[in-house]
Amino acid sequence: MATLSRSLGPWMLWGLGVGYVISGMYFGWNLGLPLGGTLGMAIATIGAILLYITFTFSYAELACAIPRAGGVFDYATRGLNRDWGFVAGVAQLIEFLFAPPAIAAAIGAYFHLFLPGVGAKEIGVVAYVLFTALNIYGVRAAAGFELAVTIVAVLELLLFCGVTFPHFSWKNIEHNAFPHGWVGVCASVPFAVWFFLGLEGLANVAEEAVKPKRNIPLGFGSALATLIVLCVIVYLASIGVGGWEAIVYPSPGADASDSPLPLALSRITGTGGLVYHLLVTIGLMGLIASFHGIILAAGRATLEFGRVRYLPAALGRVNERRQTPVNALVLNMVIGIVALLSGRTDQIVTISVLGAVTLYIFGMVTVLALRRKEPELERPYRAPGYPVTPVVALVIGLACLVALVWLNIILSVIYISILGLAYIWFHFFVKRRIAYEQSDSNR
Repeated sequence: MATLSRSLGPWMLWGLGVGYVISGMYFGWNLGLPLGGTLGMAIATIGAILLYITFTFSYAELACAIPRAGGVFDYATRGLNRDWGFVAGVAQLIEFLFAPPAIAAAIGAYFHLFLPGVGAKEIGVVAYVLFTALNIYGVRAAAGFELAVTIVAVLELLLFCGVTFPHFSWKNIEHNAFPHGWVGVCASVPFAVWFFLGLEGLANVAEEAVKPKRNIPLGFGSALATLIVLCVIVYLASIGVGGWEAIVYPSPGADASDSPLPLALSRITGTGGLVYHLLVTIGLMGLIASFHGIILAAGRATLEFGRVRYLPAALGRVNERRQTPVNALVLNMVIGIVALLSGRTDQIVTISVLGAVTLYIFGMVTVLALRRKEPELERPYRAPGYPVTPVVALVIGLACLVALVWLNIILSVIYISILGLAYIWFHFFVKRRIAYEQSDSNR
């Protein structure tokens, strides 16, 4: 079986955990403000924080007990059955394959501020090629780069808050705070989840972690604590400068922006000052950290499908020299570029969040199922507050899924169709091939 090298210590795991997610502080979340307003989006975000606290502390139990690159795919296959494991794995792939195109679009939007003659999507394609190449080069180099850009991104967010908070006004928070009532809260859910989406990717590198039974829980906990603090201060600092409309629409009647932080800064510094350009330039580090990190996690998820031959076996190979899943990374890049060129950011975000919420539901069901099915399984780390913790995460996850489907019918049909077509492939082709090979080996 293809093997990955163990080279990720606690600091690198923290860097990956924060790096996967930190782009959610830079863009995407502001697209929920026209739907929920300041208060509606805040309520949805509090729900998302509770979801991630209960989910990550429960999911870490699975990552420590079954440290495999496939994440929820491996957990659900063992805790439920092969069919449900496949569905959970496809949902994970959808999350990891659709999140990078949305981030690539934001990278393009940020660069477009400085290079107006170059299209944002073209810049996104170049980013895909560059960071896929870095991931192919080696996991230690990739994780080291991730740690460096994540530290810079965190410092930049703190600097952004330092510049904007002196201009904070509570009146801007209260302005048009609840425009669509509780329907707006439900509509804001995917953008609140986007604040933290991707943290679960830490489980996919457990196979490459040094002392995973100790360091994976540390990585989850320290990363989540960092992200919650950043989420709260960025939310308040951005909206407090000029109201939520100021960080959604560059001008009255314009399309929603993928660059909310530069919009907030421009209210203070204008668009030509040194501070504005410095912060926007450094701000790209946050987008790059998440983009690069989720590419890394996605490669491991696709690798695991190739290992068990649910996808072509070539995708399950690890390059002997680089010890990275080259074929899986290249395929993911091609799919991501197609999504980038064909979709809108809000639609791509929503499909990615649908995959993520499905993952969360399967993950929590698996925690409960494995406790009953395999009580003797070695669990170096146990979810605190069990069974309340995974049950709370499961209930919130189901509520999020209902809200997402209810308010995004067409995108939900597309998402469910992808799951359905994948399962048809699995049931009629993969399972038959596996059954044939097993019967042939028994002869």
